[in-house]
Amino acid sequence: MGTQTNKELFLHGFVKLLREQHADSARSEVFKTIFESDNFKASSRLETTTFSELKQEELEALVEFIYSDGSMLSKKGKQHVWSLYRAAEKYEIPHLLDLCRNELTSSLCSSNDLQVLVLSQIPSDKAVSDAAISVIKAQKYTISNSKEFEGFIVDHPSLTVEIRKALRIYISGNISEFCLTENL
Repeated sequence: MGTQTNKELFLHGFVKLLREQHADSARSEVFKTIFESDNFKASSRLETTTFSELKQEELEALVEFIYSDGSMLSKKGKQHVWSLYRAAEKYEIPHLLDLCRNELTSSLCSSNDLQVLVLSQIPSDKAVSDAAISVIKAQKYTISNSKEFEGFIVDHPSLTVEIRKALRIYISGNISEFCLTENL
């Protein structure tokens, strides 16, 4: 067995650094399992890990997050927040999930609330779901008359029922409040 070349030493150190960085920075048990598996550790060459559900820019945004201080989403991270949200849930990256949740709820509007509501069902995220329902209640007339809502009703009947329940409670609460103020 010969002496390792500088290139081999560099690559071995780089792979070791990548493994440590991925497991620590993302605080992901899934990444930790991937990078600490016997097959991955035993390899003396660079191994490839595939994230087939992410497009290149989405993967770049995930890598940017992993190598950042994690205090906020980058511009690219905000552009791909939907994909990062799903990846954070799938790969168990709690801090990324929190950042994505904050970005999703702060950017809610009548043009994306139905999609965010659907997205919130994947990891069953009550905070995102409640925020989306709040926007839907506030924009009930605009949303209920949209073409998008017609398709939503067909594709997501159980969520449509949840919206109707929330609207019924919201409307009955407003009527009760109106009656109380009128009687005073």
